[in-house]
Amino acid sequence: MEITTSRGLRGMITVAPDKSISHRAVMMGSISKGKTVIQNFLMGEDCLSTIDCFRKTGIPIDIKNNQVSVTGNGLRGLKPPQELLYTGNSGTTTRLLCGLLAPQHFSCTLDGDASIRRRPMNRVIEPLREMGAKITGTKGGYSPITIEGTGLRGINYNMPVASAQLKSALILAGLYADGETTIFEPKASRNHTELMINGFGGNITAEKNKITVNPAEELFGHDITVPGDISSAAFFLVAALIVPNSEITIQNVGLNDTRTGIIDVLKSMGASIHIEKAGDGIEPAGTITVKHSPLHGTEIGGELIPRLIDELPILAVAAAFAEGRTVIRDAEELKVKESNRIEAMENELKKAGINVCSTVDGLIIEGGKPVHSANFQTYNDHRVAMSMAVLALAAEGTSRIENHQCINISYPDFFKTLKSVQ
Repeated sequence: MEITTSRGLRGMITVAPDKSISHRAVMMGSISKGKTVIQNFLMGEDCLSTIDCFRKTGIPIDIKNNQVSVTGNGLRGLKPPQELLYTGNSGTTTRLLCGLLAPQHFSCTLDGDASIRRRPMNRVIEPLREMGAKITGTKGGYSPITIEGTGLRGINYNMPVASAQLKSALILAGLYADGETTIFEPKASRNHTELMINGFGGNITAEKNKITVNPAEELFGHDITVPGDISSAAFFLVAALIVPNSEITIQNVGLNDTRTGIIDVLKSMGASIHIEKAGDGIEPAGTITVKHSPLHGTEIGGELIPRLIDELPILAVAAAFAEGRTVIRDAEELKVKESNRIEAMENELKKAGINVCSTVDGLIIEGGKPVHSANFQTYNDHRVAMSMAVLALAAEGTSRIENHQCINISYPDFFKTLKSVQ
């Protein structure tokens, strides 16, 4: 895929539906009684892996265009799969299923692609074992993972890292536990699981960084419209900011406070961003308008990191075009994503002539200097691929994005959307 310098991006768009919410909507619909209709579902490879796994556990799931209908069998209605549950490239599917399948009445095995087999699962396996789960991974806690369903007990658990995937796995397990489960987060992470469970009739309470899970008697189907993914919107926010003569309006974007860290950071860098909130569904949403703006460096770390962990690669691109130094810290979690995103972004930004160096837990980027085209690698990581595509729009010359097909994991229509504003 070749991308040349853009002279301006303008228009009104919608972006890919929210991946996190799409995953969870299928999961909740599958363990609820009755029908759940999911509008604007993300038809990316990761979310289709989640659908495939639940179909294998006996859940009827119909797909028509971007609408998914799930006919749930209730909290105890999953059936023993007759084959391996293949989670593809999806860490969300793998980790959340560990929590959801641990208390079932059957045994099963989860496995994914080569990337998933390199991603650590002990952070989920160990606390689930504390709850009584019979769950094992390969040496070091990697996929494939074997789960022998059994009864669980509620626990108090202090999370060592702020991870929505870990928290969600424990919450899902807690729905089935004998007694209350209390989870303490070191920093607040995205709360889609808590909001959705309560929308389906569960009882999850949150007070600051303390989440209390009450066991559920039953959950009930609930229709959901998935908003646009702010992680997908992030690429167009930054594209409009760094390409001169640009103004983009993005409609129906999720504006959950646990996910809007990127907006806070971009505004702190000098970005012109206007937000209009709308809707009253389970998840807040609205419209974002962004205009080309001169940016300056900033520091990104601490409590902000869980609110923008997936957006850090594209924020590194914004930093490359910002005057002065940007420091990203407290982001060691980037090393265990689809790729080592600290290493990947350092390597690719350097190709474009950007002064960047990695640290133990982040990046230091000296921005504001000329940026040139290059042949960029993607490391089979969709967010690295889209980040370098955005950089290419503002770099001088023609760039090439190798293995851009990995973008299909989260945003199959990315280049189509991009073309619509050129």
